[in-house]
Amino acid sequence: MYKRIMLKISGEVLGDSHGAGIDPVALVRIAKEIAKVHKAGLEVVVVVGGGNLWRYRDTKEVGIERTTSDYMGMMATIMNGVALQSALEKLGTFCRVATALDLPQIAEPYLRRKAIRHLEKGRVVVCAGGTGNPYFTTDTAAALRAVELNCDIILKATKVDGVYDADPEKVKGAKRYDRLGFDEAIQKNLQVMDQTAFSLCRESKLKILVFNMHKTDSILQAAKGEKVGTLIS
Repeated sequence: MYKRIMLKISGEVLGDSHGAGIDPVALVRIAKEIAKVHKAGLEVVVVVGGGNLWRYRDTKEVGIERTTSDYMGMMATIMNGVALQSALEKLGTFCRVATALDLPQIAEPYLRRKAIRHLEKGRVVVCAGGTGNPYFTTDTAAALRAVELNCDIILKATKVDGVYDADPEKVKGAKRYDRLGFDEAIQKNLQVMDQTAFSLCRESKLKILVFNMHKTDSILQAAKGEKVGTLIS
């Protein structure tokens, strides 16, 4: 079992059947799964995307330029973070949202030492607002915060049960890897995380576990170090 984990989830998992908006049922389900990990005694950091509320690629034809769109996406991650905080605290799990953007009315600013103190006091910390800079994904934000906060591993929750040599939804017989080295994943151009995030993990020797989060207790199993998904180290 790890001591401190970084859980990276997409915004779409909080959405409806089309991955849009914030669906109350999906929100509570994810909160319950995170609460199980916290109750098992682990320190939990979460980075959630904002794709259920805003995506540049879906709106660039409108004429909103990239920098503005990226800031809108960062605000979407804060909305998701605050929603997740509310759902967790309703379950009795104390939580703080620490954001890279300055929105003091709803979340505290991200300060590394303060975030670590929250973890030591038994609070879940949701890191929102990305890195605070445009052109960086929430994958990169997760990798950066995981390194800063001395997390043992990044648990990248997806809709598939690991890393494959081809898209398993499109290619019959695609091979799933149980373990991978960073160099092998790069050489084979496996789309684990964006290259900035992946390079940061490799340089920091930070392990990544890619797994299917839609199975009950899968986050808890991953956090306990059980054999699920694909481990990259």
